[in-house]
Amino acid sequence: MSKSTIHPPGDKMKKAIKELSELLSSKPEKKRRQLLQQVAMKFDLSPNECAFLERHFNEQ
Repeated sequence: MSKSTIHPPGDKMKKAIKELSELLSSKPEKKRRQLLQQVAMKFDLSPNECAFLERHFNEQ
């Protein structure tokens, strides 16, 4: 059985934002870009979604 499931459009972004936020808090020694790439791969984010996350977390 395939691991892929159907999610509502904003659901994976909500999960990606939450995970990236948790990773940034728990692993401050890692570079932001590394963590972003890790989350992008895990949630299969598009380039536009990655750009959004990068902008969102750079503002903080």
